[in-house]
Amino acid sequence: MIRFFLFGLVCFLAAPVSAQLNQIQRLELATIPNSDEDFDVLPLAERGLLVTIQRTESYAQQPHVFEFQKYSTALKRLWTTIYKQDIKYEPVLSYHNDQYLFYLYREPTSEGIQVLRVNLDDGLIETFDGHLLSLMDIVQFKVMGNTAYIGGYYHSRPVVMSFSFFDRSVKVLQGLYVNHLELNSLEIDELRKEVHVLVHSTRRRCSFAIRSYAPDGKLLRTLDFGGAQYSLISGKILPVSEQESLLIGNYSTDCTPYSQGIYVTRIHHTDSGKIPMGEIAIPTKKGVVTPPEAEHSDAIRYIEFSELTNFFNYLKPRRQQRILAKVLKKKDQGKDYKFRYRLLVHELLPTRTGLTLLAEVYYPQYRGTSLPAYNGMTRSERYLDGYHYTHAFVCGFDKAGNLLWDNCLAIKDLNNPVLQEMVQLFPQGEQMVLAYPQDGGVTVAVIDGNKVVRTDESYKLKPSSEQERVVESEKETLLAWYGQTFLASGFQKIAAEKGYGTPSREVFYINKLTYSPAPPGEVKAQK
Repeated sequence: MIRFFLFGLVCFLAAPVSAQLNQIQRLELATIPNSDEDFDVLPLAERGLLVTIQRTESYAQQPHVFEFQKYSTALKRLWTTIYKQDIKYEPVLSYHNDQYLFYLYREPTSEGIQVLRVNLDDGLIETFDGHLLSLMDIVQFKVMGNTAYIGGYYHSRPVVMSFSFFDRSVKVLQGLYVNHLELNSLEIDELRKEVHVLVHSTRRRCSFAIRSYAPDGKLLRTLDFGGAQYSLISGKILPVSEQESLLIGNYSTDCTPYSQGIYVTRIHHTDSGKIPMGEIAIPTKKGVVTPPEAEHSDAIRYIEFSELTNFFNYLKPRRQQRILAKVLKKKDQGKDYKFRYRLLVHELLPTRTGLTLLAEVYYPQYRGTSLPAYNGMTRSERYLDGYHYTHAFVCGFDKAGNLLWDNCLAIKDLNNPVLQEMVQLFPQGEQMVLAYPQDGGVTVAVIDGNKVVRTDESYKLKPSSEQERVVESEKETLLAWYGQTFLASGFQKIAAEKGYGTPSREVFYINKLTYSPAPPGEVKAQK
């Protein structure tokens, strides 16, 4: 059983009088030296949180150990469940909803799979064994009800299969096994009990489509967004009413991963699963029109980055002016300025009046190396060395898909070996707190629509004792929890301050944090 230490003292970190990051509590889980361990934290709002520890023994022929620990909002452990996985399986992906945490395992050299289901209330574990219809490369995994949806590629063509927990039956979702087609995402619509498969073509004239399926795998409809001036890169779907959803994502001008801006369109739902012609008002740059065909890509409104008020605020003023001048010059020539941004788009955050979009801008980092060649010469190779984040931007939309405001957060010197969401957003009344982990601390900014309340406040996370100091931090993450509370976690090496002589130790930490923003009257408008 893993050892743990719980410290309930409140630690107030140094901050300006008008704003305060409070380190409420700290939980430390001791790591096992020279072992292969992985920790994952799942916030459960007011129900607490779940910590999953994956442990692989250093010697062969031993099962993979999965330990699930649930904690209260006071970081008190409520229960622990341990599952020892057969060595023939390897973990692939995980997914969770309000009731369960799911893990998908597979046999590497066969079609065998297993789904592990953990009840988030009491820790009860159930497993469901089955076989896929073919050996595929798995990239997507979602669950709705008692059916898992597994997406991937077979002979470079996309495949999505449904796996029933009841009878272990497997079905292939029709219409996806096509050349030059890539899976974008699987979206679960719990409100309408539908599964949306978002795909895009890799041909020269890219197209983007949403294929919606019933729980039994029956194709309900296909919304095709092909033939447009721009090509859609990604999409997120958020129901805003029983009759309507919004589709939001990023787009490019030339069928590449480089984004030109963001787009939004409205999707109407009826009992027949079709979009009625003439019943949807489509916002465009030239006003509102009614489409001749309800499933045509003209229903999309494109918002170029240069149209956002604050998108370039991460740059120095002179650099901003130079970019906007180049954009204007291209517009005068009847052309588009080609941006080369890569976006990591978060899940859409529903609000009382619509939704909030948060996306991070990043670029891959490569390093070169020289290797000996067979002829005595040397050859150079590049390899991926992580990701560098430059800034994040936030947009507010109403339920009709109209852009209400936008804002920007500059990210300073943030690199990560894997591409994952680093910036988190925490609504606090009319304001929003944006924060990201960095170097054993947290950097915080506060916005109010298109205005900045506070920016670039950095706080160091303290160890549990004043006689200790943090020597090294890695794999830092930040997660929204409940209310005005969020979680910071990661691995730290902690040593004693000079004169105390306590040996250093390595821990996985979880800090419970709150942030008190500036009082009314301190709001600053963006320049």
